[in-house]
Order: sequence, then structure tokens, then C-alpha cells
Amino acid sequence: MSANRSLQVSLVALSAVCVPSGAFAQTQLPTITVGHVHAITHSHGGKTHTHALYHTHVIPAPRAVTPVVVAEANDGFDSSAQQNTALGPRIDYPAPPKDMPSSSERFFTGGQVNTIPSFRPGEALEVVPGLAVTQHSGEGKANQYYLRGFDLDHGTDLALYLDSMPLNMRTHGHGQGYSDANFVIPEMLAYVDARKGPYNVEDGDFSNAGTIRMQYLQKVPQGVFSTTGGAFGYGRVFGMKSWEYAGGDILGGGEISTYDGPWLIPNNARKINGVLRWSRGEENNGMSITGMAYANRWTSTDQVPLRAFDSGFSRWGSLNPTDGGDTTRFSLSSRWAQETASYRTKVEAFAMHSTLDLFNDFTYFLAHPVIGDQFRQFDRRTMIGGNAYHTLKFNFLDDKESELKFGVQSRYDDIRVGLQDTVRRMPYDTVRNDHVGEGNISLLTDLKTKWAPWLRTVVGARWDYYWGSNQGLQAYWDSPLFPGVDSPGFNSANPFRIYTAPFNSGTSNAQLISPKASVILNPWDDKTDFYLNFGRGFHSNDFRATTQRFATSEVADDLGYIPVRRQGLLSPSTGAEVGVKTRAIDKLESAATLFFIQTAQENIFEGDSGNTVIARGADRIGVELSNHYRPLSWLAFEGDVTATHARFRGYDKDQADLFVQLLQPGAIEWGAWQSNMPGNYLVNATPIVATGVLELGEATGWFGNFKYRYIAPRALTQDGFLKSPAIGTVNGRVGYRWKEGWKLQLDVFNMFNSRSQQIAYGYGSLLPTDPLFQACIGALNAPTTNAVCGVGQMGVVGHPIEKVSWRLTFGGPLDFDARTTKGPDLTEPFNLVKFWE
Repeated sequence: MSANRSLQVSLVALSAVCVPSGAFAQTQLPTITVGHVHAITHSHGGKTHTHALYHTHVIPAPRAVTPVVVAEANDGFDSSAQQNTALGPRIDYPAPPKDMPSSSERFFTGGQVNTIPSFRPGEALEVVPGLAVTQHSGEGKANQYYLRGFDLDHGTDLALYLDSMPLNMRTHGHGQGYSDANFVIPEMLAYVDARKGPYNVEDGDFSNAGTIRMQYLQKVPQGVFSTTGGAFGYGRVFGMKSWEYAGGDILGGGEISTYDGPWLIPNNARKINGVLRWSRGEENNGMSITGMAYANRWTSTDQVPLRAFDSGFSRWGSLNPTDGGDTTRFSLSSRWAQETASYRTKVEAFAMHSTLDLFNDFTYFLAHPVIGDQFRQFDRRTMIGGNAYHTLKFNFLDDKESELKFGVQSRYDDIRVGLQDTVRRMPYDTVRNDHVGEGNISLLTDLKTKWAPWLRTVVGARWDYYWGSNQGLQAYWDSPLFPGVDSPGFNSANPFRIYTAPFNSGTSNAQLISPKASVILNPWDDKTDFYLNFGRGFHSNDFRATTQRFATSEVADDLGYIPVRRQGLLSPSTGAEVGVKTRAIDKLESAATLFFIQTAQENIFEGDSGNTVIARGADRIGVELSNHYRPLSWLAFEGDVTATHARFRGYDKDQADLFVQLLQPGAIEWGAWQSNMPGNYLVNATPIVATGVLELGEATGWFGNFKYRYIAPRALTQDGFLKSPAIGTVNGRVGYRWKEGWKLQLDVFNMFNSRSQQIAYGYGSLLPTDPLFQACIGALNAPTTNAVCGVGQMGVVGHPIEKVSWRLTFGGPLDFDARTTKGPDLTEPFNLVKFWE
């Protein structure tokens, strides 16, 4: 039986087994740690504190593994670029680098990225082993990321780049390191290079957990288009094409998409996105100029306390139908590179302007029992920067092949950023409104030496210098009232305003030296390599935390300002790992890595609240296992597991003080103390992320892909009392590719209708149906305290995974001359399989 006929038989069998069925649906509600928002009002030491802390944490979404030609990613394994038909027409993708310095680094071509179905653009990055990408607040907000026991929020410790432009936003309105990947067009990717840990000198800010560098294609042999329709109002049209122009090539691409989702309040997400590039030569020997434009708007159904479902609230309902946002991004970048036998040079420059407005309500009626807790975060920024690298190739000690690299990186952000309290998207006070200018210059160098056929080393260091200024623009008449207009004790005749702008302005600077080192051993043959890596990394902190002198949302009993401690601008980490990559078994590629990461501090500044929070440092130790097996040209398997033990160091005195207050009469009866004990659990750190992928298909004919992803339960509070359930989902794809480049495919997401949560958090909130809410506003005769009313009803808050959904895509070559395009033979996929031949 031919491979294609065998594949047809396999697909028929798999489709019969994988049809969604209630008998296989996961009934357990898996949890994901979600950002939390809590307002706390309590008295101690003669001071009255009102905290409005809006935390947005990332939930681990299972990482997707790509099962195509992963062997090419292995260091020292020679492979050449090949064409791939994942998009339908054949696309030329680059070969992976041959000298990867760590066992955890992986290289994926754009074809591999597009082999596995992804629900959102950011989820395409789940090809990276151990990386979980999820979403909890609409289709335009940045994803939340998990990697190596890091709750990365929206990118605090994971550096993302596209065409060498940094995606992480410093001093951002929603969260430090905010990385919006919704504008990335997966079909246009040439490759994704994923590095774990801070071991490469080119990787600086936000690289504690790792760095992911994405690169778009230079050109395509023929145009590509696709149109997709699916469940819950999903629609998308994509196209890209190349032309020769001015001695080079123009690549144009774009997409338009819509999506409502299963929510009772439709997402009404509307996105438009475009890329235009002119290039000459190759990436390492040529030049390019690229422009990008993107706009998106949406309504979001945010996370809901799971206790609301017990009273009949719909899993698809919203507690605030006006939550949502809009964003834009425009960029221009350029690159020039040259490589000869004796040197390699690359120069890059970029400019970007972006806007973001977010409206969220995570605590409902905790801080404002009448008008609700919705707030607006806004960010307007212009970023400019550039990089330059020069590498000399020479022989050290006459016969030791060596490369000496020098480089400089620089970036400056001009930022208007702030936080406002709102009702139905209408601001009524301004907690913060700042104009921040923040820049850096970084110098780096490393030396690569091949001491023997079985021994290579890389040693280097980088120096980072950061500086900036912050000018508070908050107007007195816009500053928050204390108490609030809907709070007991409000004095309309003589209101007190928390006006802090003049006192929280200033300048700051910091510098850091980060050494790096790697050793690569190949003691036996060219099939097995061993790796030792060490490096210092860091993330920058929100610049506002470095100049802040007083809290922006709390006052003392005498209505005086509460001092806060200024934070440093740079927070370092130390990482090390040992690992192995091998192809000792025919057609099986395996990697194993043992890693350790120690951070000096975890979270420094909460942009959601305008408050500084000192978080202890933490230790993470873990192991990664990755396997890719292709026994036949049309059959491949991939299995990856990452297990991490993550804990805070030291003791949280502030949490202990709150715990004591919750044990007092009037508070202990409500049980909030049970999840507010001081502890060392790293909140929302994923202990296990696992993925399994089955891939079927040749370049043409029938094909299929099935992916299972799992995330183990996680601690949602530092005492470990609240935990998230496990997450397990299956996505599948079945389709047919014609040799002329046409493609028809069906994607099914959450095939077995798992009732998991995309994201889950553990924190306090208040709903009008909560007895504690009634007691706190005086409608119920029950004892309470300021502390327990400030914390609210503790519990798990989650955002469910969308129910079973499907998307049907038809695509093919994009040729404006219909006379040269041959359409697909629609009867070809249904030709009878003659098993007897």
C-alpha cells in the first residue's frame, strides 16, 4: 500500500475516533492563574490604607509542539533549506543555524509553525517546548505567557522580537514588558528562533526566562491567499505576494479578521493588519526596509468568580458588558548585512508608534460598591532604536577557529501612560497620568572558539546603561477622592483628593554587567552533544517605580500621604543549565535539559494600580524533555514535558500582617484568612506543561495534525490554599493539498469540549449576591472589619476555554493572471482507495 493510501486509511480511522463526544468531555474545571484585582481597606499603626490593586497575571496555556523537521534545530546537525507546502503553495524557508549553544534552543521554520492549528496568532509560539500562551480578556489584548515556572504576565521575563524590533513595552500602562503578538501574521514567518535562559549576549531586557526571535519572509516564489470561516462569527481573509522592483523584491501581505466568540456579549473583534517589505539579497548578505500597520478593537468578557456559576450565572456571561479596548501599531524598520570569509556585519534600525486603551473590571464591586470597579489603562508611545554587530573570523593560536563579536544596542521610548477609574468607559478620576522618557545603551561582546573537533566554548558579557525621567501630569481636580463618592464617610462639602503627581516625578538611572558562558562537548560522534550554560539576565522595572515617593491610592488616618520605597530600575537574575541533544536512535531526535534560575525580585510595580509592590526573589529548578520521531515520511510524533519547582525565598511580612488582621473577630468568620496565609508558593507557576503531537501527511494529498496539551494544577495563592484544576485540550486538523498549490483544511478546537479555564486566579472580589457584600454595605446584620471588606470574598476566578469550535480554510496560489492559474480538481480527494492493490 502506498504511503498516501496508508495515510488516507489512517485519517479515516482517526476522524472516527476523534469526533467530539460528551463521553470524552473533560468535566473537571481546569484552572489557569489569572491576574487578580483586589482592593484592601484596613487600619493599623494609626493609618488607614485603601489599596486598589489590579493584577493581571498570565495563565498557562499548554504549549504547542511542532512535529516537522525538528531535527534541523539540533546543534551541529547539518540540514539544508527545503520547500514546505503548509500554506498550500510551496514556500522556501531558511535552514536552521548549525551552531546552537544550548540544548534548550530550538529553531522552527515558518512551515513548521503553520503545521499545527492555533486558535490565536500568539498561540503559534507554542511550538516552543514548555511555553504556554493564553488569553483572558478579548482578542486584542496581549497574550499571557508561562515558561519555566514563570508567570510571565504579558511578557515581563520573556523577550519577544519581530524582525529585530522589540515587542516588550517598558513602563507600559497595563504591565511591565507588555508584548502584544496579535499583529504577528503566522503565514508570513520565515522562522522562529527560541532561546531559553539568559545565555546569549544579544539577549538583554526581559530575557530571564528566554528570548523568542521571529523573522518574516523576504519573498515568496508565488503568491498565497486563504479565506477562513468558522463557528461563533469567525472570519478571516489573508494574502501575500512578491514582485521584483528596483533590483530587489517587494513582499506585501495583509489580513482582515472578525470574531464574536461564544460569549453572551459578543467580542465583536475587528482586526486589520498589513506588511510591506522591500529587500535585496539574503538576510545575512543584503538589505531590507519594512513597514507594518495594525489596528484592532474588541469587547471583552473578563474572568468571573466561579462561585457565580453556583447561582446560575452563565459560563459565557459578563459582569461588565462595557469591558474591552482598542489598539494600533505602526512601524518602520530597516536592515543591512554583509558577510565575507573574514567578517560578518549587521546594522538594524527601527521606529514604532503604538496606542492602547483597555477597560477592565476584575473585582466588580469591591472598591466601589455602587458604581463598580471598572478602570481604564492607556498607553501612547513612540519608540526608536537600533542595533549594530560586527564579527571577526580568525584562527586563535594558529589553528583554533574563532569568532569575536562586538555589538551595540540602543532604544528610546517616549511614553504617555496612565490609569483612570471609569463607569461604562467614562473616566471620573485619574490615579496616574505620566509622561515618561526612558532610554538605554548596551555594549556587548563574545568570543567563540573551537578548541578541538569535540570542544567549543562561548564566553562574553554585556553592559547595560538605562536612564530616564518621569513628569506627573495628573491634574488636581482629576485626582481620586477619599473616601470615594459611593463610599461611607464621603464629605461632599470638603472632599480630600489624593493628588501625588508633583511628588512622584523625577529622574533615575542604573547600569548592570552581565557575564555569559557556554561549553559544547561532542565526545563521541556527530550525533550527540552535551551543553553547559551560565548567564546573568535581567528585566527593567516600570520607570514610575523608581521615582515614586508616595502611594497613589491610600492615605493615613490623618489624611497624610503614605511613603513608599523607591525601586531600582534593573532587576537581575542568574541562570544555569546542563543538557544533551542526541540523534543516536535512528529517526528520533531527543533533548534533555536541567535548569536553574534565581531572581533577585519578582514583581516590582503594578501598573494596574499605580502602586509599588516589593516581591521577594524566587528560585526555580526544573527539567525539560523533548522528543521528535519520524519513522515514515508521512508520519511523525512529538512529545515534550517541562517540570518546574518554583518557590519564593524569604518571608512576606506584609502578607503576615494582613493574615493577622483576617484572624480578628468579625473577619475570621468569613474565611478569607484561609487563602491569605504567608507562604512560599510562587503564584501561578506551572509545575508541569506537556504536549503531544501526531502529524500525518506528505507534501500533497491528505494530511492531518492532532495536538494534546496539558497543564498541571497550580497554586493560586502563596499559601497554596487555592489551586487551579488541570487543563487538558485536544485540537485537530484534517485537510487536502493539491499539487497545484490549493489547500482545503478543517480545524477543530477543543475537540472533546473540555470545561477548562483559559485562565484562573485566586483573589478577593465582591458581587451583590455575596453575603459579605451585603454585610459590608450594612444591608445584612453581621459583624465585619475593614480588613475583610477590603479583601472581599476569596475564591478562584476564571475565564473558560471556548467550547468546541471549527474553522474551514480554503487557499491557494495568488496570481492576478487567471490564465496561468490552474484550479483544483475537486474530485481528486475523493478518489477511491483501492486497498486490494
